[in-house]
Amino acid sequence: MRSEELRETLLPKRLALPIFASDPLSSVAYATQEILLVLTLGGLAYLHFTPWIAAAVVALLAVVVLSYRQVVHAYPSGGGSYEVVSTNLGPSAGLVVAASLLVDYVMTVAVSVASGVDNVISALPSLAALRVPLALVFVALLTAVNLRGVRESGRAFAAPTYLFVGAVLLMVATGLVRHALGDSPLAATAGYGVSPAPGDADLTGPALLMLVLRAFSSGCTALTGVEAISNGVPAFRPPKSRNAATTLAAMGLTAITMFAGVTALALIARVRITADPCRLTGLPGDCHDYPQRTVIAQLAAAVFGGEHSPGFYLVQAATALVLILAANTAFNGFPLLASILALHRFLPRQLHNRGDRLAFSNGILALAIVAGLLLWGYRASVTSLIHLYILGVFTSFTLSQLGMVRHWNRELRAGAGPVVRRRYRTARTVNALGAGVTGLVLLIVLVTKFAQGAWLAVLAAVVLWMTMRGIRRHYDTTAAELSVTDPRDQLVPPSRVLALVLVSRLHKPTLRALAYARAFHPDRLEALTVAVDRAEAAHLAEQWARYGIEVPLKVIDSPYREVARPVVEYVRSIRRESPRDLVAVFVPEYVVGHWWENLLHNQSALWLKSRLLFTPGVMITSVPWQLTSSTRAARHPARAPGAVRRGEPPRTEGPGSSTGAREHGAG
Repeated sequence: MRSEELRETLLPKRLALPIFASDPLSSVAYATQEILLVLTLGGLAYLHFTPWIAAAVVALLAVVVLSYRQVVHAYPSGGGSYEVVSTNLGPSAGLVVAASLLVDYVMTVAVSVASGVDNVISALPSLAALRVPLALVFVALLTAVNLRGVRESGRAFAAPTYLFVGAVLLMVATGLVRHALGDSPLAATAGYGVSPAPGDADLTGPALLMLVLRAFSSGCTALTGVEAISNGVPAFRPPKSRNAATTLAAMGLTAITMFAGVTALALIARVRITADPCRLTGLPGDCHDYPQRTVIAQLAAAVFGGEHSPGFYLVQAATALVLILAANTAFNGFPLLASILALHRFLPRQLHNRGDRLAFSNGILALAIVAGLLLWGYRASVTSLIHLYILGVFTSFTLSQLGMVRHWNRELRAGAGPVVRRRYRTARTVNALGAGVTGLVLLIVLVTKFAQGAWLAVLAAVVLWMTMRGIRRHYDTTAAELSVTDPRDQLVPPSRVLALVLVSRLHKPTLRALAYARAFHPDRLEALTVAVDRAEAAHLAEQWARYGIEVPLKVIDSPYREVARPVVEYVRSIRRESPRDLVAVFVPEYVVGHWWENLLHNQSALWLKSRLLFTPGVMITSVPWQLTSSTRAARHPARAPGAVRRGEPPRTEGPGSSTGAREHGAG
């Protein structure tokens, strides 16, 4: 796609919702489960806290959505929390948000894919042994689809997201109607008991408070990905801010409805789930062989009439699909944020480049590689990965809301009419409330999850923050070093030019390099060879004299059979004798048509050039000699760089050429 076609990739709201909101919508599938997993550490006695914890999560989600609606209106250029914090709290605080979000985007991919694989295994337990390969295959598929571009990925992922929303709402509505009519659905595990985990029985006081706070922090996974819309405002169709705010509201309302419904239904159906299945009492067989089904799977079976009903398979298929596709939120958010950071010189500039389909391909590939390594390292276990999750999200939530409070303070000081000032004060109140609540949650998450693995996410964010600072420092230092004050100082020609042609043997590439060097009319020209083998060097000198080549041949002895060191030392000796002279080194090279031919040629030339590049006052020129294999590759239509991607027709070289004759004859 041409750069001018970028406008055609802008998203309508119906596609933006599944692209940017698939993560918060899909977290409904495991947020309730995470609350229950923590509360059942104390047995069944503490499940009565579930509705209160769910209500707190719903209230927090509403506050965060309202706060981010303020962000998309105030900062419509994209960047979301990073831009808000950088502008209002300073670049260092902005980098804290950026590092936290980048880490959390990686965790989003890992947790979403692992949770999706869990649901696949819940429907097909025989696939349990293939957990990690399945997860890696799904990451590869997501990567391939996203490399096709934002709009294409939106079209591919819209149907599964809407199917999941419809299936869950249908399940919730059916279950609640049955409950209202006196036919409450019961989960298959409703008759099981749960024995408390060692040390978690009969909790009171601070210990009970910690258990409830842990459950609340785990339930806050329902908020992950909310900020993605604020990062992606530029991807919306105009009016961008209004469309982004509308999409945020739709996402928040849908997520709250689904989360509240699933939680209520889980309590009605008396779902039992534990981190260790051996704590379930009343199991018919060996607990080690008991495959626990997810909360969503248990509810679908209870509501629709068993594990072989069409409704059960519909919910499981939709859930598995959307959980895997929820990673698409990160596949859009991570490259966008990385491109902004690269533009600000905090990350390598390659991350700001768009690929053939106008997607940020390098960012997509970087995210896929790191997430794949995490899934492999943690064996695609949701329970292990979840402890690394959501810390970065609440860091960005808190700092961005603080930044918005400062933003509204600045707007109020600037002066405005009473109606506008009233609107600003309301917005400031919403953001202040959001900052306070999300700051409290951040503290809770940090305290309750730090020892369980969150320390690794904190460490990764700190390392990334330091790395980005180092990259910016390098770019700034390089820019200062390369800046020009007076161009005339840099245009002063050298006193003399000495040309050296590196020679290994007398053949066509050597003669071409000699002819090319002579065309420059240097003040002095000589050929240079290293006598690794004295007999070969003597034979070369004899050929040189016999053919009467006018360029003098300099033979450097190499008693230790090295090639690079003698050449570099000779060039440096010339520079020491005449510091104002310029040394131009011409290196003959073969151009090959197959990758494996590179292993057989040019190794000495590559090593020599890498060493000479560090010598001041030395210019290096490669003189290519195209071997037959390279000319065949150039004529082959499929080998033309970018031809297939750009949709170019096969090239012909004219009716007179052999290739053209063959193609015309075949036609």
